[in-house]
Amino acid sequence: MDAIEKAIRNAFEKGNAEDRAFRERVYRSAFAALDRALQANPDVTVEVAIKRRKAIQAKITEIESEYLPAVPDIGPQGDAPAVELGGDPAPAVEVGADPAPAVETGQPASPVVVVDEPVQSASDAPRSRVLPVVPDIMPDAGLPGAPAIDMSAPDSADAATEVAPDRDERRIRGRRLPLTAIFLTVTLLAAVGIGLFFAMQTGVFKTQAQLDTAPPEAPPTVNDDDFTPADSDTGPAKPGAADQSRDWINVFSPTDASHVSAPSDAKAEVMKDDTGSFLRIRSGASGSAISFDVGQGVLEQLAGKHAVFDIIARSEEGKETQISVDCNFGELGDCGRKRYAVGQQQNEYLFDVQFPKKHPGSAGTIAVNSDFDKQGKAADIYEIRVSVEP
Repeated sequence: MDAIEKAIRNAFEKGNAEDRAFRERVYRSAFAALDRALQANPDVTVEVAIKRRKAIQAKITEIESEYLPAVPDIGPQGDAPAVELGGDPAPAVEVGADPAPAVETGQPASPVVVVDEPVQSASDAPRSRVLPVVPDIMPDAGLPGAPAIDMSAPDSADAATEVAPDRDERRIRGRRLPLTAIFLTVTLLAAVGIGLFFAMQTGVFKTQAQLDTAPPEAPPTVNDDDFTPADSDTGPAKPGAADQSRDWINVFSPTDASHVSAPSDAKAEVMKDDTGSFLRIRSGASGSAISFDVGQGVLEQLAGKHAVFDIIARSEEGKETQISVDCNFGELGDCGRKRYAVGQQQNEYLFDVQFPKKHPGSAGTIAVNSDFDKQGKAADIYEIRVSVEP
């Protein structure tokens, strides 16, 4: 005998079990006790509650069938009239995990419960007894994690009266629907929030101006200095061509190659053709560069000034190349790495440096790699010079 059946039968011993109204009140109290247990444990899901209510409904049907007399086979009949329960109060029945709970009766009358009689169709076989219809479902007595329920009699008459559980499954689902809706709403809001966060991190909502992280360009200015136009026969300077009117300081010339240093796997040799003398440099497989000395006296003239360097060069015949240029000016800093595409025609490759106002303690160097791609291509250096911006 399980706890549900034992609790109901113990309640029957407190009164007249042959009285149908009394039994209905006992069943009603059992439903109310289980409803209190469900309300005390909000973690129980709707599916578990429905399953356990069906179990106690089956148990009550089995017990009630013992008190109904056998009836002969009868033809079709209408629905039995509803029986309203009243009279003496039903004992309070609590259903919990503890075995064999005691059942005590209360003083006030229970709310009216209508129990429907079964409807027998004409095709039904003769039955030895009529099974009751219990219009509700209850869970098993043992709820997961549910606290033990006090089965003692209530202290007052009001404590014996409990509000009947709602036996309509649609209303039960309706009460739990807001929890599901809240969960779905919170989940959707969290997903939207995460999406917005990643969108902001990746710059989806940034404007073109915000995405442009380059330093702002200085607006062009116009000075009020006097302007003397050049002669009409003087055209614009060619791209890559230096201003020949400047005062140029010679850094390297093929006539004096003593200030050139080539590593062991690189070559540097002075050559001459119809374009003039030049120094053909060829970097090694390691990408080592050929160094050109910049005298300390030259750096003293450039200290604290804006200087423009000019490398006059071309590639080896039939082989265009890319050269890279690095500088080391000691206390005056460097020029950063420069990279130029050098063609077969002699051309000028310019870069400028703003020197700090310091005294150079030694000479500097300009290192040229003849082939940035490390394919052994050569470059012809005609001259390296520098001038100061006015």
